[in-house]
Amino acid sequence: MSHAFTVQFVRAAMLVPIFTLKLNHKINPRMVTVGKFDGVHPCLAAATQAGKVFIHNPHTRAQRQAAHRLSQSAHDSDISLLNINQAVSCLVAGSLEPGQVGDALLVGSQTNLLAYDVHNNADVFYKEVADGANAIVLGKLGDIPSPLAIIGGNCALQGFDHEGNDQFWTVTGDNVRSLMLCDFTGDGKNELLVGSEDFDIRVFKEDELVCEMAENETVTSLCHMHGSRFGYALANGTVGVYDRTARYWRIKSKNHAMSIHAFDLNADGVVELITGWSNGKIDARSDRTGEVIFKDNFSSSIAGVVEGDYRMDGQVQLICTSVDGEVRGYLPASKEMKGNLMDTSVEQDLIRELSQRRQNLLLELKTSRLTEGDAQMGVIPANTQLQTALCVKAATEAQKAHIELNISTPNETIIRAVLIFAEGIFEGESHVVHPSVQNLSGCVRVPIIPPKDIPVDLHIKAFVGGRNSTQFHVFEITRQLPRFSMYDLHVDPAAPQPTGIVCFGINDRPQRVVMWLNQNFLLPEGIDAPDVKFTCLRGGGLLSISMQPSGEITLKTDDIDLAGDLIQSLASFLAIEDLQAEADFPAYFEELRVTLTEVDEFHSVHQKLTAAMADHSNHIRTMLVQAEDARLMGDMRTMKKRYMELYDLNRDLINEYKIRCNNHNALIACLKSVNQAIQRAGQLRVGKPKSQVIAACRNAIKNNNVNALFKIMRAGTASS
Repeated sequence: MSHAFTVQFVRAAMLVPIFTLKLNHKINPRMVTVGKFDGVHPCLAAATQAGKVFIHNPHTRAQRQAAHRLSQSAHDSDISLLNINQAVSCLVAGSLEPGQVGDALLVGSQTNLLAYDVHNNADVFYKEVADGANAIVLGKLGDIPSPLAIIGGNCALQGFDHEGNDQFWTVTGDNVRSLMLCDFTGDGKNELLVGSEDFDIRVFKEDELVCEMAENETVTSLCHMHGSRFGYALANGTVGVYDRTARYWRIKSKNHAMSIHAFDLNADGVVELITGWSNGKIDARSDRTGEVIFKDNFSSSIAGVVEGDYRMDGQVQLICTSVDGEVRGYLPASKEMKGNLMDTSVEQDLIRELSQRRQNLLLELKTSRLTEGDAQMGVIPANTQLQTALCVKAATEAQKAHIELNISTPNETIIRAVLIFAEGIFEGESHVVHPSVQNLSGCVRVPIIPPKDIPVDLHIKAFVGGRNSTQFHVFEITRQLPRFSMYDLHVDPAAPQPTGIVCFGINDRPQRVVMWLNQNFLLPEGIDAPDVKFTCLRGGGLLSISMQPSGEITLKTDDIDLAGDLIQSLASFLAIEDLQAEADFPAYFEELRVTLTEVDEFHSVHQKLTAAMADHSNHIRTMLVQAEDARLMGDMRTMKKRYMELYDLNRDLINEYKIRCNNHNALIACLKSVNQAIQRAGQLRVGKPKSQVIAACRNAIKNNNVNALFKIMRAGTASS
């Protein structure tokens, strides 16, 4: 059954699809791409739930012979099926080999990466990837000469060239969920942007971490817009736009953003952020303001948003697909539409705006009459200000350890309610305090428990008025919560001293370190020396920071993550580009040694199980032949005996597969811990020393040299 394009006329008042397709295949979310596999005709490729990738090609039909992995669909002559035989986790098409005419199709799973030549029906390469492939991007990175297929998996990033050679590898903080290439720094070379499950967007200049932006949920999608501007989507329904590290805008929906893409839909020369949502809605938003300029609806969740000249008429269309296999193509707006893509008119917008202004003026008039005639109930003293203070509160029997935000006024006015907006602290990002009438006063205390060591802006709105007021003045103020706020200067003398230690030297004055401490910790009074001790309120334990006159700084803590965060924060504050450090975390390194032993054991079990399953498979083939021979010869007794043996073998094979699956999951968990350990060792250094530590750690693991690994983690190099 072939699919002809359904062409619809575009009304001047509204943008409608230029073509619609109904494909008889379910599509996995975020696994849709367009590629010119023969170098000429754009084809739509998408992953299905059955471990297959379908390729829709309406341009050249029935020209391929079924062979190897690729086969023709029995129900649709336009569709070919690529058998992967395992769950597909990511998909992309593009030019992988320099000078190659057609695009390659890259298909990732949790164990392998396949680069496929669709036109010639042949593998380009097939690589086993121990860390899995959750996301994939194809293109040039930094000074690496050849294009790379870069996959992000279990806390690791890996790049392969067109021959399948491993040209790039580094680690990142958590499981990777999205990748993007763009010239972030403006130096004419691509950087790699990585969105991960620890809520961070990291920017890598090859294997060097340039900067990171903290969000408040898993970063599920990234897309390049223009220059250094890019769009992002989070797992909680947030979408927005960054320009380098500055966030232009963001919006939050109760639905989930399934796919984002940059496309100039209103033909104004600037791309918009196109978002496909889980409720089937498609919308286009201005990259500058986030204003919706177009929207449409599908009957099911959006699977992917891509672009391509699918009608081969020289015009690129925005192509939107749903999980049910519906495909719609949209052309950029014509000049007659004047950027008005929805079924609205300028007159209607003007009437709506004037009506809103009229309502606002009437409300202001009513409020002013009330104030004059009602004994000035809303009037407050002219010197009324909103004052805020932050202090650390240790844990008590009644309350957990927290930061107390104190909001007050300097006179007899009362605070009727307080509304606080803060990312990643409150559920829903906002918190409302509404004291009862009996407890009204000019002071409100709000407990805050930041879950991570990141700086947070607290946007505070307070309703201030008299005790009998029916109307209140709204005061707005913004206060920043320092990055390391959950650390108390009060230390229990009997507390055990930390065994973890990091030492490094800086060429800077102690006063500069003191400035950093005052900016990043909540200190009740300004300190004048960089020698301090803290109690860690979030996880317990002690933190000690000291500095010698020679410039050597010593950090003592049992939390290796905290040590890395402190070093990165201090290096950023002091503008240190390269920093070497020596470190020792005995308890953590012992845990890592146990994990490495478990990795070896899991690898050994995996090899034994694979060999046993191969033997069983060969035995099954032999049994099946013998059973069929007995059936053809009429020897029912032997046939029955062989099929009973086959049944037992099959049951054993299924049980072995379950054991192998559990072993694989345990191995993946251990590999994640190892990758995170390498990342943590890197975080204790800055710049080139960091990249060198990560590369040396990887080589030590590849060579199975555990002692060298720990030497590198401690000293920063294998030779010392």
